[in-house]
Amino acid sequence: MPQINIVLHEPEIPQNTGNIARTCAATGASLHLIRPMGFTVDDKKLKRAGLDYWDKLDITYYDGLEDFYAKNPNAEIFYFTTKGKQMYTEVSYPEKVYIMFGKESAGLPEELLYKNPDRAVRIPMREHLRSLNLSNSVAIAVFEILRQYDFEGLCGEGTLTKYDWNDAT
Repeated sequence: MPQINIVLHEPEIPQNTGNIARTCAATGASLHLIRPMGFTVDDKKLKRAGLDYWDKLDITYYDGLEDFYAKNPNAEIFYFTTKGKQMYTEVSYPEKVYIMFGKESAGLPEELLYKNPDRAVRIPMREHLRSLNLSNSVAIAVFEILRQYDFEGLCGEGTLTKYDWNDAT
């Protein structure tokens, strides 16, 4: 199973981070939060969005981007941005991968993207739109990585308890 690490650089909206935490719990991904954040981790909106999944999360907090890099010196990072040259589906993700997303109002710092042009990836969308919602973008990226590993470690088939689909009309 791939080791997916979702990195949020200065997230601002608690509901987005809560939804991303829920995606982490459902997929086994780890969540990395880089301060400053636009909310506190005890924010009711954050907890409501993540519901009862907080005890199932692997969360690490960092005091800035330098702290993140210092504590993850060999991380293979892909930077999700509307400015990426390659599409997220064109990347073969390593088994242990970090996918970084910027804050909702501004994305990732441009100097970071200039230093890592081969690792800057984008999710295609219509022209003249700013971006997709952060939690949606994270889910799209996570499930592409999982798809590349044939959803290893996840339940692939539903378990029917009330209906048999062969008998359903």
